[in-house]
Amino acid sequence: MTDCVADKLAIYDLVFKYCRAVDRRDFASLAKLYHADSIDDHGGMFKGSGKDYVAWLPTVLVGMKVTSHAVSNHLVSVEGDKAEGEVYCTAYHLTADNTEIIIGGRYLDKYIKEDGVWYFKHRKIVMDWNQIKASDCDMDSPVVAGTDVGCAFDQDPSSAFFDFLKTS
Repeated sequence: MTDCVADKLAIYDLVFKYCRAVDRRDFASLAKLYHADSIDDHGGMFKGSGKDYVAWLPTVLVGMKVTSHAVSNHLVSVEGDKAEGEVYCTAYHLTADNTEIIIGGRYLDKYIKEDGVWYFKHRKIVMDWNQIKASDCDMDSPVVAGTDVGCAFDQDPSSAFFDFLKTS
């Protein structure tokens, strides 16, 4: 495998780890994804260092029953130990008051590789569309009865299920 292909795969993995860490509320793992002098720009919600973003995020997610980030169309360009990427994302949020916030947009990313590990150097969100409405999500429906429900990392069904796909 060429270095460029290996670098792109590592960057894709970085983005997937971000989604999982946010959705599972695994803030220890999330913190490891940002470079020490990184920037995260979530528009009017937050703009600051990656470290401050990770500290701020739990204060927002406490008001969410569910989040689910799905990424696609990931275009990456690598130049040595630096890279840039545009990642399409659909982010679903179910608030404590049963409002659904669905945002379709993109992450504009700058990555840096240090000691063989890729990190977010600068992450900026761009919203292309959104849908905000009362939810008709019914976790108690007989159709889904007995199905495990996702939750914070240490209580999530994946925590007990996986033997070596662990984070934190």
